[in-house]
Amino acid sequence: MENNAWVLSDLPPSCKPLGCKWIFKKKKKVDGTIDKFKARLVIQGFRQKERIDYFDTYAPVARISTIRLLISLAATHNLMIHQMDVKTTFLNGDLEEEIYMKQPEGFVMPGVIICLYVDDISWIFGTNQTQVDKTKEFLSSNFSMKDMGEADVILGIRIKRENKGLTITQSHYIEKILKKFNCEGCGPVSTPMEAGIKLMPRVGKPVNQLEYSRAIGCLMYVMTSTRPDIAYVVDN
Repeated sequence: MENNAWVLSDLPPSCKPLGCKWIFKKKKKVDGTIDKFKARLVIQGFRQKERIDYFDTYAPVARISTIRLLISLAATHNLMIHQMDVKTTFLNGDLEEEIYMKQPEGFVMPGVIICLYVDDISWIFGTNQTQVDKTKEFLSSNFSMKDMGEADVILGIRIKRENKGLTITQSHYIEKILKKFNCEGCGPVSTPMEAGIKLMPRVGKPVNQLEYSRAIGCLMYVMTSTRPDIAYVVDN
């Protein structure tokens, strides 16, 4: 990841991703003792087809005879011989083709989702607290922000975390609109409206159209947020 050899992206419709596999090895010293343990994630390139997905598969290396010649010169001219190791050498090469690989099993790219509402409210959804805190710091450094902590109410929807899950409810909002439209005495029913019933035109005192529209608007908000079971009656 630190070499920026890849980026997490969506797979284009016409592409097929290659699989991957973890390779674990022990790197030993000359005397046979363990130098270090190595783990490498490799792409399953054997699934590619020659002359379609690739053309040449070689790497320029020095011949052993060349190395022996250099050692001979070092002995003749009393040269020092030092050794260096290029970490992940192959990552320094430039690919001309685009290659897509499946994410390894268990891999989760940490990140956040920022949700904006109108122009002054935002919610941050993150996979861990560290990422959330970094996002807060970034936003606060660019805008005047107020940290309201963990969200418990979003747009009238109460959020409760329990049993490794989330429960959403609008009971307080429903009680508010019942009181607003003088329906506090209404009793709950298991089925809001009988299916197939035909509604008849209202006779008597006409209903205030503005208040009726307001009531329907409040019910539609509840319906789309937490109560899809009342969709039929609201629609009718």
